[in-house]
Amino acid sequence: MAVSDPAAFESRLEKRSEFRKQPVGRSRQGDFIKCVEQKTDALGKQSVNRGFTKDKTLSSIFNIEMVKEKTAEEIKQIWQQYFAAKDTVYAVIPAEKFDLIWNRAQSCPTFLCALPRREGYEFFVGQWTGTELHFTALINIQTRGEAAASQLILYHYPELKEKKGIVLMTAEMDSTFLNVAEAQCIANQVQLFYATDRKETYGLVETFNLRPNEFKYMSVIAELEQSGLGAELKCSQNQNKT
Repeated sequence: MAVSDPAAFESRLEKRSEFRKQPVGRSRQGDFIKCVEQKTDALGKQSVNRGFTKDKTLSSIFNIEMVKEKTAEEIKQIWQQYFAAKDTVYAVIPAEKFDLIWNRAQSCPTFLCALPRREGYEFFVGQWTGTELHFTALINIQTRGEAAASQLILYHYPELKEKKGIVLMTAEMDSTFLNVAEAQCIANQVQLFYATDRKETYGLVETFNLRPNEFKYMSVIAELEQSGLGAELKCSQNQNKT
């Protein structure tokens, strides 16, 4: 599977640059959009740091040759067993679902998700770079700009997609900012927004990328609450509140 066409990526950057030149007014919404549009381009280009693995390939995790004769279900069980005792996020994504996510990511490589916190929500910006999906907190972008480091990276491996019909996924996170439950909530929102059949849900991603001046970030919270994805995390945080 090929990564994004560099020329197309540069074209997207030019469009975003054009938007930056437009007046955004003095509203909080305008400030929000301006900040995100100015800073997210650098997320996927930064050097790997804070313990993230450089060039984290599938072959560095397990022997691909050994699973070639196994069924998709057997590979799924091996993947789950391998990561079950590890403090991380992982998944086995059906090929059809990944294709939908991947195709949408080509035209909409950046999006916003909301993470439930004890008091309200914290926004995280996701940026696709190849088959990696980098996340960092919006406040991190606002305060550090292009120096904002990734706090969560989702790695997608399509090597077995054609023959086995599955795409393997795992992650690395900066544990000083996120725990596994929080990282899982963010990962779940990738499928919520990119793999949905609901036009209005994916429409938020399209608006964020293509019509940013129309984007209303509170709609992300509304969508998350409607899905119920953050309910368990919110509940556990409230229970742990001292």
